[in-house]
Amino acid sequence: MVHPGTGQSLAERIPYVLARHPAIDSVVLTGSRARGEATTLSDWDFTIETSDFPALAGTLPALVAPLEPLAQQWDRLSDHACYMLMLHAIGKVDFIFDEPWESSLPWKVSAHTLRGIDDHFWDWTIWLASKDRGGKREVVEAELRKMHEHLLGALGVERVPSTIADAVAVYAAARAEAEERLDITVPRVVEDEVRSLLSASSYAV
Repeated sequence: MVHPGTGQSLAERIPYVLARHPAIDSVVLTGSRARGEATTLSDWDFTIETSDFPALAGTLPALVAPLEPLAQQWDRLSDHACYMLMLHAIGKVDFIFDEPWESSLPWKVSAHTLRGIDDHFWDWTIWLASKDRGGKREVVEAELRKMHEHLLGALGVERVPSTIADAVAVYAAARAEAEERLDITVPRVVEDEVRSLLSASSYAV
């Protein structure tokens, strides 16, 4: 996969961009992409070693700006630090650090948090679709329950979705209700990107 507009593969582009920070010791592609076992929807995992994680963490938004991420946020539910990006025409990219991380409580819906909730939902959705494509049905079922506990339930969804397509449908309806109640509109750029990537991979939601 070549990063748009650079001529570099993503496996080359990410280390090049991150190497600008003096606290980064190494950036290594890991996971299914490194093993040659990825599906078209698989995320890109990069394990990052750093000599000063606190200093690096605060600069990540500016550091990744050349990648033009559509969304970026820390993984709220991981037990180790993981910075998640959504990149155009590429999909989900994770920066994984060997640093402890305290999981967050379920989302609380407000005008301030709804866009973050939206970014989180679509990041979660494409990751779940990759697991489903890989035949990991038990993982999908467990994650749908977790998604309801931490995200969908906060939006007023009363039941655990039965499939990823079901999750997308109930989320879209709940988001619309929240937008009307809060008098805001969440940009659809991340949703449009994820839907496009899913469609290109013949994955229906």
